Amino acid sequence: MPDSLTRRRFLAGLAATGVVTPWTGGGDMAPPEVTRAIVEAAATLAGLEFNDVELEDLVRDLKRDRKQWLQPSAVPNGVGPASGRVHAVHPPRPRSPSAVDPVAGSEVAMSDEDLAFLPAHDQARLIREGRLSSLRLTRLYLQRLEALNPKLLFAITILRDRALAQAEAADRDLAAGVLRSALHGVPWGVKDLFAVPGAPTTWGAKPFETRVIDETATVVRQLDEAGCVLLAKLSCGALAMGDQWFGGRTRNPWNPERGSSGSSAGSASAVAAGCVGFAIGTETLGSIVSPSTRCGVTGLRPTFGRVSRAGCMALSWSMDKVGPMARNVRDCVLVLEIIGRPDAGDPDTEARPFDAEPEWAPEDVTIRFAKSAFRGRLAEFPASLAKMFEARGFQIDESDFVFPSPAPRARLMLDVEAAAAFDDLMREGALRTLTAQGPRAWPRSMRAAHFVSGVDYVQSARERHELKVATHDAMSPGDGPLVVITPSFAGNALLVTNLTGHPCVCLPAEFIEANGHRQPQSLSFIGRPFEERALCRAAEVFQEVTDHHRQRPF
Repeated sequence: MPDSLTRRRFLAGLAATGVVTPWTGGGDMAPPEVTRAIVEAAATLAGLEFNDVELEDLVRDLKRDRKQWLQPSAVPNGVGPASGRVHAVHPPRPRSPSAVDPVAGSEVAMSDEDLAFLPAHDQARLIREGRLSSLRLTRLYLQRLEALNPKLLFAITILRDRALAQAEAADRDLAAGVLRSALHGVPWGVKDLFAVPGAPTTWGAKPFETRVIDETATVVRQLDEAGCVLLAKLSCGALAMGDQWFGGRTRNPWNPERGSSGSSAGSASAVAAGCVGFAIGTETLGSIVSPSTRCGVTGLRPTFGRVSRAGCMALSWSMDKVGPMARNVRDCVLVLEIIGRPDAGDPDTEARPFDAEPEWAPEDVTIRFAKSAFRGRLAEFPASLAKMFEARGFQIDESDFVFPSPAPRARLMLDVEAAAAFDDLMREGALRTLTAQGPRAWPRSMRAAHFVSGVDYVQSARERHELKVATHDAMSPGDGPLVVITPSFAGNALLVTNLTGHPCVCLPAEFIEANGHRQPQSLSFIGRPFEERALCRAAEVFQEVTDHHRQRPF
């Protein structure tokens, strides 16, 4: 395009030729039909280049999505766009820290298989008692990772030398009477969105297969300082979507013919397969809940702002959250006590460390069910669970909890922020190298997001703010914490609570037969912002009376 061709003259020329027509969105006049010529013209204005296949995909995607984008906003004029922050219902109350002295003991008499599937807090106890060395457990897990990874594809980089050195250091510390945390010596894995010096940080994407980021992510540093042993960088769907990465599809240990779901794919698969004590995942819109459900592990998605994301790939600055995935709720709580604290590297972290949050007695906590979401074989769950919780001292609210409905363009902010985060990849053509190129894969949604107007983005943010307020109000009645229990994928709870930043524990609640395989199904326990203690207390009680979380895939 000649330098002298201005935007106004360019649009005027397009209008004169009939490629575009003036449209204000008012009256009964329909917007112009999306055509390839219009998309090419808009791309030229934006300085973007697409090949023929991408242009045809864009025409289809824009036709599909434009109706939502052009919705008039019903938000009052005084409501501004959402920030990433959520606000706590109750002020924090300090609690006394606990300390455990290491004790020497005889070697534990337990098979390697049983050790591998032992909860992390039990592994840590055996290490503290001198009955199990961190080095023995680390070698066991390295052996299992290397044996099962070709089948399950859950690890991108196994950090053998680093892990062995950390395990030896953890054992030396204990011998000297130094206990760094309640999970001292326990081996773990991290989703390969987090930077670890000297190792590739691939984000699951082909363009970054060999890229090394010379920094230590805050979460990795915190767990290093806690005496934990990092075994591997675990697989994630490319750019944090799904379970497909440049090395293949991460598999579900319960049925290796299926994927593990994602995008915290390797974190869930490795925990379920007994190859790490616990793992770190991330969630923007289901990436902890979905693979935790598929693989039958326990996932804790903390309140937005609870855990630092410094040194982690950004997908959506206003929605990204970091949380633990483990074999039970108690393990997740112990991990969150280490990583749940403010960090100058992430301005969205709140100045309220999780290990200083109050403990809640059952009688202080109210349980409520999203009853209308429990259908079919799940219809009897609320009544039976209510009896169980009431017998253990919890308050029961019998009314049906209904999550507010999000606006049609609710997730528009995610698509636009993701497109901004990876704008350079699109402009360089690197999105074309990603394995997943389907209708809802990142390459296509990111390309389409470049055509969202700034006005529509802000309207989406304002509507999201209203959703936050509505959800806060719906969960606010009563003096103590509230825990809402719902099937993880029924209704709109997953979408709403990711948009609002509310915390969630996802845990296995039953198994069904599917194509000759046992398949875990999950419930989600959802709490109010920064009330993870109450949320986890209720979830722990559920796991005390059930054994779904103790099942093994092999």
